[in-house]
Amino acid sequence: MPTPDDLTTAIALQGSLDMTVDGRRLGGAQQVALLERIATDGSITRAAKSVGISYKNAWDTVDAMNQLAGEALVERVAGGKGGGGTRLTERGERLIHNFRQLEEAHARFVQLLEQQANGLVDDYQLVRRMTMQTSARNQYLGTVRRLTRGAVNDEVVLALPGGQEIVATVTHDSVLALGLVEGAQALALVKASAILLGVEMEGVKVSARNCMSGTISRLHPGAVNTEVVIDLGHGQSVAAIVTRESADKLQLAEGQPASALFKASSVILAVPA
Repeated sequence: MPTPDDLTTAIALQGSLDMTVDGRRLGGAQQVALLERIATDGSITRAAKSVGISYKNAWDTVDAMNQLAGEALVERVAGGKGGGGTRLTERGERLIHNFRQLEEAHARFVQLLEQQANGLVDDYQLVRRMTMQTSARNQYLGTVRRLTRGAVNDEVVLALPGGQEIVATVTHDSVLALGLVEGAQALALVKASAILLGVEMEGVKVSARNCMSGTISRLHPGAVNTEVVIDLGHGQSVAAIVTRESADKLQLAEGQPASALFKASSVILAVPA
């Protein structure tokens, strides 16, 4: 049976380094390791296998990092004998270099903290900053370009990197509570299930305030539903969940132009706490 002194001497401090953007988790050691393997392998399939995650999980991670970074960290490479692949951008390479330097400094800090804590009789709990968690598949960091006041609801236009815009309708009280003003940064959250897909949209009029167009980059068929990811360019993408029957009727395929449509009322806005 260990004595209290044994328990005290066995205490060790540990910690991990995470990067966040306005309260949203950009990534940590595992995400950076994925970027390093993409740089080495030139293939997200091989990179995913190397770090022990699924191909879909790897792409979801890359999509989220591209969107939160505000510019592409990973980009597709077309052509070649192998049919193309993936590679890091200059920004992605710089992120890896900076993270590894910060990781070394963080390790030295934890070691110093452990030395200072050695010999204390009370347990110490290191409190990590809690970041907001959300089930929304689509998350976009942007800048409030225009704010139109209404009697009950306000219309907020969020500008994204690359020129895309997202329009959200929220209550005036929510705008005040979030402190939204023109020029402020905010995060737009849109569930994949709230998005309608359209093809051959030229000349078609719709009531949805948001229409984000691009090219289908990935399809993930399931038994009932299919996840469709549309590449919007500039490191941005949008994911939609449609029934497998709808995907078959639309004859969706990778490389096909498509549009994601969703109502302004389907957008949730968030700001750092």
